[in-house]
Amino acid sequence: MALNHLFLDFNAYFASCEQHLRPELRGRALGIVAVLAETGCCIAASYEAKARGVKTGALVRDARKLCPDILFVEARPREYVRLHEALLEVVERQMHVEAVHSIDEVSCRLTGRWREPEAARALAVQIKKAIRREVGPCLRCSIGVAPNLFLAKTASDLQKPDGLVVLEPKDLPGALHGLELRDLCGIGRHMEERLRRAGIATVAELMAADHRRLRAIWGGVEGERFWAKLRGADFAPEPSRKTHVGHSHVLGPALRTEARARAVLHRLLQKAAMRLRALEFFAGELTVSVDYLGAESWRAAARFEPTQDTVELAQLLDGLWARRPALPPGARPFWVGVVLTGLEHARDHTPSLFATAPGRRAQLLRVTDALNRRYGCGAIYWAAAHEARASAPMRIAFNRIPNAALELESEWLEEAAT
Repeated sequence: MALNHLFLDFNAYFASCEQHLRPELRGRALGIVAVLAETGCCIAASYEAKARGVKTGALVRDARKLCPDILFVEARPREYVRLHEALLEVVERQMHVEAVHSIDEVSCRLTGRWREPEAARALAVQIKKAIRREVGPCLRCSIGVAPNLFLAKTASDLQKPDGLVVLEPKDLPGALHGLELRDLCGIGRHMEERLRRAGIATVAELMAADHRRLRAIWGGVEGERFWAKLRGADFAPEPSRKTHVGHSHVLGPALRTEARARAVLHRLLQKAAMRLRALEFFAGELTVSVDYLGAESWRAAARFEPTQDTVELAQLLDGLWARRPALPPGARPFWVGVVLTGLEHARDHTPSLFATAPGRRAQLLRVTDALNRRYGCGAIYWAAAHEARASAPMRIAFNRIPNAALELESEWLEEAAT
């Protein structure tokens, strides 16, 4: 069984980017936050902070207790995307990048002589040296090499930071026995509970189970596929299907009022609608969410004839907003989000017979999208978002890298808001 995949995981990526861009931060414990506020949480932590017990998701106040000298840095997504693109170029010059899995994870398919263990190891070392030489020493990566993508990703997690692990068939299953069940991609909290109920509490016990038992635990063929992947079987990737388009934002202290939270929701919705049109999708359901300080979270959803029209979606948002419950004294909005679901591609969409002047509105939206792509997202916006025109900047999700043409803010808009 040959080695087929090389997987790169850029270590503590957001924090490493900041240390790369700001030399005075190197060697310091860093917490990267979306908003500089004690009520926020760390979306990333440097290895110096991790060594003191600060984990991704830690509340700012808890991180400060664990590591009193920690520095909190507001995230700069556009810089992380630009460095991501620079890193991709470096890796591509060494070996073709087959897939980008996230802002900090990419993989290459090995071919020819590169599938031999020593050649694959030499290629990994070559990639590391090229990144250090052409980008900088702060942006380290852990590399895993294995017969399939699942095991290559697992191998990349075995040594951090700056690790290199080659998992050959002869290394299995022993090389995995030291892992926890949750260390394996595809086993989350619910699946771990299901495995434990079935009498499987360790990776060694998982490896010892036959494929029929795993099929029964998973409740389908995916259990057999998981059994095979643990043993190096290399499956073709399944095509992904777009299921939603959305944005969320942690509100800074100045935005924690009902009126400004509504404005941020409109800004998020306008960005989502622009992305929807760029992806050539229509949405048939809108979900609006608000988390509060001092009150219970609120969620509301509406279904409708599929649309990609910003004006129609804004009217639906306002209809949902009007139904929110009254807040107790002192409660403030803290986090807001919008999600568009019920997606159908434009090629499958049937326009409504009752739409009002759909051609004229669509033409207007095409023009505004073109201007926003040229001058920056937010150069033109609908008035409901005016109070939040400089809020809700680009964010990076775990499995989505922002499209700079759709989400980079316009320079003049940022200047006007300061």
